Amino acid sequence: MPAMYRELLTQDFYPLGTAVSAWRRLAEACQEAHDGSLARVSQPLIDAEWAGQSADTGLHAMAVTQSILTTASRNALLLAAILDEARARMQAAQQRLRNAVADAEDAGHRVSEDGTVLARPGEPSPDDFADQDRLLRESIEVAGHQARIDEAIQEARDASNQAGRALRELDPFTLDKEYGAHIADHAAARLAETHGIGISADDIPTDGPPAEAARWWSGLTDLERDLLLASYPAQIGALDGLPAETRDQANRAALDAQLNDYRAREDELGYHDRFIYDGLTRLQETLDSRTNAPAEQRLYLLGFGTQDDGRAIVAQGNPDTAAHTAVLVPGTTTDLGSMQGQIDRIGTMQQAARQRNLGEVSVISWLGYDAPEISDSVMTRERANEAAPELRDFTAGLRAAHDGPNNHLTVVGHSYGSTTVGAADAGGEGLGADDIIVLGSPGMTVSNVDELHISPDRLWVGAASDDPVAHNLSGLTLGRSPQHFWFGDVREMPVDTSGHSAYWEASSQSLKNMGRIIAGEPPLDVATE
Repeated sequence: MPAMYRELLTQDFYPLGTAVSAWRRLAEACQEAHDGSLARVSQPLIDAEWAGQSADTGLHAMAVTQSILTTASRNALLLAAILDEARARMQAAQQRLRNAVADAEDAGHRVSEDGTVLARPGEPSPDDFADQDRLLRESIEVAGHQARIDEAIQEARDASNQAGRALRELDPFTLDKEYGAHIADHAAARLAETHGIGISADDIPTDGPPAEAARWWSGLTDLERDLLLASYPAQIGALDGLPAETRDQANRAALDAQLNDYRAREDELGYHDRFIYDGLTRLQETLDSRTNAPAEQRLYLLGFGTQDDGRAIVAQGNPDTAAHTAVLVPGTTTDLGSMQGQIDRIGTMQQAARQRNLGEVSVISWLGYDAPEISDSVMTRERANEAAPELRDFTAGLRAAHDGPNNHLTVVGHSYGSTTVGAADAGGEGLGADDIIVLGSPGMTVSNVDELHISPDRLWVGAASDDPVAHNLSGLTLGRSPQHFWFGDVREMPVDTSGHSAYWEASSQSLKNMGRIIAGEPPLDVATE
C-alpha cells in the first residue's frame, strides 16, 4: 500500500493516453488499408472480369487479407478501450486520493509518506472530559480520512487488475477468414458485460423512438461509437435514427460476418439458408461494385435480414445530406433475390429527380418487410399491418438523422407496397411524408383519404389504363380503390405506361412525373412534355 500511495499520488497518465491514441490510430489505419485494398485492388480486378483459377486464388487471398485487416482493426479498438477505461478509472481514483489528502491536511492532520493519516499532536488530560471528547471526534475524523485514501488506492488497484485480466482474455489468434471477426465481436461483448469496458448490448436503445436513438448516439464519445460498431454491428445497423454512414458501415460488417457464417456451413445449408446466402452474396457484390462510384451513385446498406424471404434496405445517395429523399416500398413477389431490380429502380428514380436540378437526391428501396407471394397473403392486410410500425420508425429515423433542418420526403408504394404505405400512414403518427405516391394500388387499407395522415392534395395516385391490379383487385379486400373518386379528392399522377410494372420505363412520362414529385414539383400531364 505505501508504494501504491506514492505512485498513484504522483502518477502521470499522459503516456497511457498516448498509448490509447496510438492503438486507435492503428485501428483506423487497418480499416483504411482494408478499404483501400477493396477499392483499389480487388474491386478493379472484379470489374475487369478477371476469371480463372489464378483469379479465384488471388481474389480469395485478397479477401482473407481484408478480413485480417478488419479483425486487426477491431482488436486494436478493444485494446484502446481497455487502456482508456483503465486510464479514466485510475485518473479518477487519483483525483479522489488527492482530494482526500487535501481535506485531511486542511483539517490539521498530517499524511505520512506511506499514506497514513496522523492526528494532530497532543495528549488528552485524564481529568478533562471535553479534551477527551475532542480527541475521540478527531480519531473518528482521522479514520474517515484514512478510509477515503484507502478506498481511492483500492479503486486504482481494481482498475489496474481488471485491465490486466481483460488484456489477457483477448485472443491474439483471431486472424482467419471464417472466424476471426466473430471471435473479436464476442471478445468485445464479453469485455463490456463482464468487465464494464465499453458499452454492453443492453445499453443500445433498441426499443425507443428513433429520435431517442439519435440523441443517444450523438452523446457518445468517438471511442464508444467505434467500440459499438466493432462489437454490435448488427444492432447498430438496424437502429433507426442513426446516420446513414454509420448504419452502412455497421451493416456491411454484419453482412460480412453473416456471409462468413454461411461459408463456414456451406455444405450443411438447407433450401432457405441457401436462398438467403445467394441473395446476400449478390447484394454484397452490388454494394462493392459501387465502391469507386461518384457520391450521388454510392449505395448505403441501411438494413438487411435473413428471416422469411430476406430483407434489404438500400439507399442510392446519402439521405442525411439530401435535399430530397424518396422511399420506395415494393410489392408482391419482391424478395432478397430481386433486390438488384429494386436497386436499378431507385437509380432511375434518383436520376429522374436529379434532372430537375433542385438539390441532392437520395432514393431508398425499403424491403423491410415480408412482401406477399402470389397466394392468399396478397389479398389480406396482415403483411401490411405487420410492416406498418417498422416503416413508420424508418421514416422517423430519416428525419432524426438528417443533417439540416429541411428535407423533402416522398414515400412511394407500388402494388402491395402501397397497401403497406397506407397502413403505415393511417396508424400512429403517420409517415411524416411531404408527398406520397401510390402506383398500381390494390388498396391502402382505408376507405377514405381522410383516414390517412397525408393531406389529400399531397397524395398522388398513378395507374396505367390496363393495370390489372389497380383496376381488377383494387377495392376488394385491401381498402377502397384510391384511384376512384369516392376515395376522396386526391391528386392524379399522369402515366403513359402499360401494365402493372412498367411505371419506371426509361423516358416515360410516368418516370418523369415521379422525378418531379420527388424533387418537390407537381407532375405534368402526359401530353405536356
